Amino acid sequence: MLVRIERDVLEVRLAWWEKVLGLMGNIRVPLGEVRDARFVGDPVREAMRSGTLKVGLRLPWVIYVARSIRLDQAFVVRRGVSGLSFEIADHRTLKHVLISVPGARELVARLGGSD
Repeated sequence: MLVRIERDVLEVRLAWWEKVLGLMGNIRVPLGEVRDARFVGDPVREAMRSGTLKVGLRLPWVIYVARSIRLDQAFVVRRGVSGLSFEIADHRTLKHVLISVPGARELVARLGGSD
């Protein structure tokens, strides 16, 4: 997975296997629609506690590459890597994204979020 902020878009580019096993594609969100960006120290724990049923790759306490049944949440998280969580305003389906990414604190700061 690769996370990039370019011009006015936040892009989460998934590896081919993440797309296949996670039943999702790349995520592109206009920066103006990103809300409530925050740092997550243990994103796997948060994904497990989200309370939503998920479809895709799920290995509890190890990795989640999955969407919620309602398709309004996306999880691309793995053990030992901190995370970035954000809400999406004005999107038809996807409302919340939680990803594990090296440099999560820096991305949160670039998005104007909280630690």
